[in-house]
Amino acid sequence: MSDTYARSNLAAIDAAHHLHPFSDMGKLNADGTRIIQRGEGVYIWDSQGKRYLDGFAGLWCVNVGYGRKEIADAVARQMNELPYYNTFFGTTTTPATLLAEKVTSHAGPHFNHVFFTGSGSEANDTWFRMARVYWSAVGKPSKKIVIARKNGYHGSTVAGASLGGMKYMHEQGDLPIPGIEHIGQPYWYGEGGELSPAEFGVKVARELEAKIDELGEENVSAFVAEPIQGAAGVIIPPATYWPEIARICKSRNILLVCDEVICGFGRLGEWFGHQYYGVEPDFAPIAKGLSSGYLPIGGVLVSDRIAHVLINEVGDFNHGFTYSGHPVCAAAALENLRIIEDEKLVERVRDDIGPYFGKVWGALGEHDLVGEAVSVGLMGALQLTTDKASRTRFEKPDAVGALVRNNALANGLVLRATGDRMLASPPLVITREEVDEMARIVKIALGAAWKELRN
Repeated sequence: MSDTYARSNLAAIDAAHHLHPFSDMGKLNADGTRIIQRGEGVYIWDSQGKRYLDGFAGLWCVNVGYGRKEIADAVARQMNELPYYNTFFGTTTTPATLLAEKVTSHAGPHFNHVFFTGSGSEANDTWFRMARVYWSAVGKPSKKIVIARKNGYHGSTVAGASLGGMKYMHEQGDLPIPGIEHIGQPYWYGEGGELSPAEFGVKVARELEAKIDELGEENVSAFVAEPIQGAAGVIIPPATYWPEIARICKSRNILLVCDEVICGFGRLGEWFGHQYYGVEPDFAPIAKGLSSGYLPIGGVLVSDRIAHVLINEVGDFNHGFTYSGHPVCAAAALENLRIIEDEKLVERVRDDIGPYFGKVWGALGEHDLVGEAVSVGLMGALQLTTDKASRTRFEKPDAVGALVRNNALANGLVLRATGDRMLASPPLVITREEVDEMARIVKIALGAAWKELRN
């Protein structure tokens, strides 16, 4: 389509009419928008013909890579057969029904139901309401407060942004809404002080117990967290963290919610992040890798104990979306999951490319600018530092991260910068040679930034 318009015209049209998410539009319009024109495998090309290795899989989502004709064909078939119908009023469609069966087959024995949405943000809004309905139905209507984490991310709708712990988001729109509290994050590098990672993991997990005591167990509905914090900077919790969180939720009768929007569908070398950490949540919002981003679709995995109450005691659950279980989106997701299964991408991340990525990515920690290089599966972060021994942070972390990111982009690699942490999340189909290419460009970007920072 972009061939229809002159490149300069596209940029002008974008500046005149298109408001971008999470963007300073004045600055963006002055700098000019980068127009991405096509993709194949782990690569994308812009309208100038420049190729980039997409080390971020779009936005954590293009798990099976770009250009999968099988998904396009499945979408075309469904478009021709039934382009849309709703799942209200006692109806469904074949793709939505089969997708519900397929998704739950990989989620663990206690997850046998899913509620479909259009996105991860909608998924978080959905379980938020569902949890309150559940507690009311079982005779505990006062259990309404949700505890989340500082620096967590759960979307940008009103409920999603409130659940998230991003201060800069709360400053716009009078957030968070009432009924949401936040505790600390398991970010050992930045906040662990003199404690060992194991000690810090237990300490920060027990903030949950203290917050429950403060609020009253009878008033707390749920605790929500990402298995690994994504937008916060790929914050990988110490091994002691999740077992303690699970213990607290179970002992205090609090619902556990694992936000799987980023970690789900193979990124950690398991189908879902809660499986990687060995916990059984009551809800798990999903999206992104569900369709590898080919079409927008999300959902909430609902545990059997919650589903039993919803089905047998609630009656109408008055919540839903025009596009819940959209048949074309569901067809794309079904074909995407077939590819993940047939090509054994989850096993590949666990046994082959994930360990290789970890080895190569970990070696980047030897650079003078890098304080730690961490990863799980195909999800990694580099913490930039002014001094390795003291874990000293930069005074202007955003500027340093942007410097490395822009140097990488100039050399043909898409990375994300969250402050002074560089994030990678490549497609699950990436090869060892492409991992080596990523590392080579990251070294160039780090070297150029190091040289500039020292001058």
